[in-house]
Amino acid sequence: MTDEARRGSEAIAPAGKLLLRVDAVVRRFGEVTAVDHLSLDIGTGEFFALLGPSGCGKTTLLRMLGGFETPDGGRILLDGQDISGVPPHRRPVNMMFQNYALFPHLSVRDNIAFGLRRAGLPRAEIEARVTEMLALVSLEGMEKRKPEQLSGGQRQRVALARALARRPRLLLLDEPMAALDKKLRENTQAELMRLQRQLGMTFIIVTHDQEEAMMMADRIGVMNAGRLQQVATPRQLYEAPNSRWIAEFVGGINIIDGEVESRGGGRMTVATQAAGRVTAATPLQALTTDRVCVAIRPEKIRLSSGAAAPDAGDAVGTNRMEGVIAGVSYLGGQTRYQVRLDHGALMHASVANTVRREAETFDMAQRVAACFAPDDCMVLDR
Repeated sequence: MTDEARRGSEAIAPAGKLLLRVDAVVRRFGEVTAVDHLSLDIGTGEFFALLGPSGCGKTTLLRMLGGFETPDGGRILLDGQDISGVPPHRRPVNMMFQNYALFPHLSVRDNIAFGLRRAGLPRAEIEARVTEMLALVSLEGMEKRKPEQLSGGQRQRVALARALARRPRLLLLDEPMAALDKKLRENTQAELMRLQRQLGMTFIIVTHDQEEAMMMADRIGVMNAGRLQQVATPRQLYEAPNSRWIAEFVGGINIIDGEVESRGGGRMTVATQAAGRVTAATPLQALTTDRVCVAIRPEKIRLSSGAAAPDAGDAVGTNRMEGVIAGVSYLGGQTRYQVRLDHGALMHASVANTVRREAETFDMAQRVAACFAPDDCMVLDR
């Protein structure tokens, strides 16, 4: 882990001017607490992602921001004004729903204009904004079509144009790409990022897709059981998780339990049963006990033939563990290996396929050495 990543793990505040403050918000449904005294600051012009497992409370939080749920406690401040009790149509916030909620009997133009007409805008201004939105989402020439005459991606763009037409201070997106295929989803992600930068608007997206959150967001808030577990940039979240739960939830990871055996010189030795002794960089965060776990991302592990001797001058060779290949998965851009170490642990390694014909590949049951640097180890409380 780099020093930048370590320092950045604490830099969780928004970079720009504060727009939204969620202050100790609570929402209960009977005996279930969906959102539990949650606090969060979001800046003007920020693309923020709420990430978490199903049932963690992220959609409930989004609906409270949109005015579709009322908090049982706490405040929601937009530009310093408490909007907790303000109905959806009276707050400068719009929400794009997962199912798009288009009116099937209305044309594309009329769907986009619907909210503007309800707001009582003059006809000339409505026409100008609809034309602007059609151009913004590249739907010129389709304004007379009905939703049933559009593809899934086109319907999504209509819903997005309708949400943007009223020029909200805050746009909420509830898993807007869940129904799209992989290629269309990637195109739509890029389009949303372009629009957000172009408009300078604050976007908050709810997603369960880690890759989507990492790709699109300036910062990510990871939720579990109604609470925020960590708020950080994608890089900070991946390289400097603040807990074992975050490390296991975000991306692939190898976790090895052990006990701190010694400390000194910016290094610590952790004795483990499943992988022997591991040398790791001393973490900046305080550990509550010597009972720890060592976490290593699969792409940080270098594999070599088991007979190859480690290079004494190479920092990557500091941790060297031997074993046999127990699984191989070719994924195009990378190959994932499972290595059963001699001490018993099953280690996952990811090797980038940087050339068409890989210089060295590994086969099932082949003996290999797995090597990784102390700085690539994250030491966390168990």
